[in-house]
Amino acid sequence: MGLGKKGNLVYIIDFGLAKKYRDARTHQHIPYRENKNLTGTARYASINTHLGIEQSRRDDLESLGYVLMYFNLGSLPWQGLKAATKRQKYERISEKKMSTPIEVLCKGYPSEFATYLNFCRSLRFDDKPDYSYLRQLFRNLFHRQGFSYDYVFDWNMLKFGASRAADDAERERRDREERLRHSRNPATRGLPSTASGRLRGTQEVAPPTPLTPTSHTANTSPRPVSGMERERKVSMRLHRGAPVNVSSSDLTGRQDTSRMSTSQIPGRVASSGLQSAVHR
Repeated sequence: MGLGKKGNLVYIIDFGLAKKYRDARTHQHIPYRENKNLTGTARYASINTHLGIEQSRRDDLESLGYVLMYFNLGSLPWQGLKAATKRQKYERISEKKMSTPIEVLCKGYPSEFATYLNFCRSLRFDDKPDYSYLRQLFRNLFHRQGFSYDYVFDWNMLKFGASRAADDAERERRDREERLRHSRNPATRGLPSTASGRLRGTQEVAPPTPLTPTSHTANTSPRPVSGMERERKVSMRLHRGAPVNVSSSDLTGRQDTSRMSTSQIPGRVASSGLQSAVHR
């Protein structure tokens, strides 16, 4: 988990043992193999991994199922087993894992968890899992439980209290939404997010000839004659469709430089492109 203001972000890390499940050149699935040594954390390893079978996509999903039940239960039935050697401990974990029915492991929890694990264990080595089906399983459960995507995690509520956790999550949600909208909007791409709020309500206008002050070009300070002459020349070139170097401060009040043509001007001031002021 992130820290501080990033406490509502989940970071997926530690890919030290990750490997590709298909050849990068041929896109063929890696071959089935046996007699493989167990790598990774035995607590979450799939049954086939314990049996020495090459891991594939099905094993990742099965491991995720054990992580989910660990979150639900607080511990798994094969934790805390004693053995003289690591090899013997792995064997005991494997035996306990195989002898614990999924229905027993998931007893007292929504049926989706057992459905998920049964689905994972039914997959063949090179099968492509139905990710959409699995996601929908938990989406339906999520909504049935009355939850919402508020980005508030239980551990944040315990640590900071419900009010602060909700405030932090809402701020992160708005920031994320703002970044997403800003990146998708060609009219605001490259502009700071505050520009959208400052120019909210600006209507689409045709490129003026000669350039006249509007809501996006008005300057409260007197303009020198040389500046007015420059605006007139720039406007005439824009009207002819010729590209021209123009200071963005002439158009938006900001100090960057861009190349613009007549076809680009409406997009920069269109109301459809400058309404995105909601922070994610």
